[in-house]
Parts: sequence; C-alpha cells; structure tokens
Amino acid sequence: MRPNRTSRDFDSLLGFRYPRAHYGKNVYVDFYVFDPATETMRRVKKFFDNISSKREQKRQIAEYIEVMSTRLRQGYNPFVSTDNNRGYTLFVDVLSKYEESLSKGMRAKTVHSYTSRLNILREYIESRQLPIKFAYQFDSTFCIDFLDWVLYDRDLSARTRNNYRQWLGSVAEWMKARKYITENPTDCIKKMPEEEKKRQPLTPDQMKRVVSYLEEHDRHFLLAVLMEYFTFIRPTELSYLKIRDISVKKMNVFVPAQFSKNHKNGTVSLNEKLVTLMIDLGVLTRPGDWFLFGRHFYPSAEHFGADQFNKSWAKLRKKLGFGPELQFYSLKDTGIRDLSNEVGVVVARDQARHSDISTTNKYLQGRDKNGPEEAKHFTGNF
Repeated sequence: MRPNRTSRDFDSLLGFRYPRAHYGKNVYVDFYVFDPATETMRRVKKFFDNISSKREQKRQIAEYIEVMSTRLRQGYNPFVSTDNNRGYTLFVDVLSKYEESLSKGMRAKTVHSYTSRLNILREYIESRQLPIKFAYQFDSTFCIDFLDWVLYDRDLSARTRNNYRQWLGSVAEWMKARKYITENPTDCIKKMPEEEKKRQPLTPDQMKRVVSYLEEHDRHFLLAVLMEYFTFIRPTELSYLKIRDISVKKMNVFVPAQFSKNHKNGTVSLNEKLVTLMIDLGVLTRPGDWFLFGRHFYPSAEHFGADQFNKSWAKLRKKLGFGPELQFYSLKDTGIRDLSNEVGVVVARDQARHSDISTTNKYLQGRDKNGPEEAKHFTGNF
C-alpha cells in the first residue's frame, strides 16, 4: 500500500546523527536531529565542563552517548513537543477535516462565518516566512501571532480580534478531542478591551527619525516603509506586489484582487518620492514577474512572507526607542492622517481603497482631524 503524506512526513522525523564527544576549550557532546518546524537538521549540545575529574567526565560522557543513541534509534526528538503521533499529522489535512465537520448540525450562517475565518487562517499561514506544517505546532505562540496579524496587518477591530480568538479556541477544542493536540493553546490568551485601538500614528518628528535612520542604514526597507506611508497597501498585499504591478508612466500601483483584503482589484497612486527611490535603488530594472519585496526587501523571483515587515519594524522601533503602540501598520495611519489634512479626506479615502469616508475617519483620531473649513466662516442665525 502506498503510504499517505502524513506517514511519509512522520518518517522524516526519525532522521538523526549519532552523538559525538568533543574535547577542547569546552568539553561537550553534540548530535543532530531533524526539526520538522524548520525542515533542517538541528544541533543539540550537552556540556560536561563542570565535572572536575577527567575519569568521571569520560564515564558520564560514555554513558550519555549510549543512552542518547538508544533514545534516538527509538525515535526521540527534542524538537517535537508531544509524544502523540497524531501531533505529526499535516496541519493542512487537519484543517481540511475540520472544514468537512462544519456542515454537521450547524446553521448556514455559522458555517459561512467559520469557513471565512478558516480561509483567513490559511492566508496567514501562507504569508509566514516559515509556515507551520504539523498539528503539534498549533501552539499559543502561533495563535498569538495570528491574532496580532488579524488586528494589525488586516486592520480589524479589537472586537473582531476577540471573535477570532473565540473561534480559534473552538478549533483547538475540536483538535484536542481528536488527539491532535493535548492542550488548548488559546486558554492563556486574554480578551482584548474593545475600546480605542492600541496602535498609534507617528508624529512628524518620529517619521523624520525613521526616514533619516533608514536612509543611512537600510534603503530597501525604507522603500517598504514609504510604500506603506504613501500607498496604504497592507503588508500581505505588499509581499505579493510584483515589478509589473508598478507603472512609472501612470504613477500608480496595481493591487491584484487575489491578494487584496476586499478581494477586488485596486489601483493607488505612486508618490514622486517613491518613484525616485525606486529608480535610485534600481528595483524597476528587475524582471516584471519578480516580487518587489523579497528577502531583506530586495526584488526576488521567490515570494517572501509578509511577517518580515513587522519583524524588521520591531528591530527598528527598538533602535529608535519607540513604544509598542507604534506598529508597522502605524505608517498607514500616519499617511492617511497627513494626506487627509493636506488635501482632504476624500482623496485619502480613494487612496486607501475604502468604500466610504466613515471607514477612513476611523484612522483619524480627534487630535489629528481638522475641523470643517466651512464652520470657520459660519456667522450664525442671530
């Protein structure tokens, strides 16, 4: 019988290299084991420097090598967090089985809602630099990262984020009941207060510091930062932009429906500063089917996950001493605020691809808004 995908992938977990002793400045034993999360052989080291007696040191090393060799032959893997073989089931297969179960005794509206969230989860997994592969990797860290992505990258409300958290908990309980995982990873994730969003726009001084620092240290990331500020294109959408989507002649960028939040084709304007930087960096000379932001934000034939935007921003934020309320997506808030105040909220609405001005206004906090110009010249009826 031909083995299924799950059994083939489980067999790959048994790969290892036997332990070896090393004597030098440090005395240690190392061995390599296949890590299913990274799909690479990873090194494990145990030091024996603290044993003063050379004889006792060699005895313990020999014993450790013998015991560990036996455990490795029996399938021991320090990078796998569960002893349950069902935890090695491909996560894509788990999600397919979960989707099949949705139609059992549920209202059509609920099935539609859960299916939509499931598709968003799949989109997130595809956007990661290192997508999870096995069921056991569905842990609290993964769930927290997904909820942050929903909140910040997709720019959804705290209430929607909390709804996703509740739904993730139901998925986890379904997986737990079927022995794919042993604990519900959402139990430790708290509900977020459904008030004003934590994310804040950058002040003009903060924006100048960001541009000045990146102009000197990382101009390719600067291009990504300015793309977010001027075009309001979401990080996931940015990760899928290709060179051919950019038109210098028309001064615009095309956002394909396949990767947009509202699943509609969209076109936004390019700023002159963006075009100048693109020409200076030479990115427009690359093949049209290359992605604009590959690894390290260089054009590339290979797609690179959207989470590099947030990770690079977090490093920059630390260097500049900014608080956690300043997210990569804060650049969009900042751009909408500045564009609205300079040329009007209607222009900002169209650039942000919002269906109505009320959505655009959500990005403008009280202190950022200009009062209606007409009201400044209103004389009153008295």
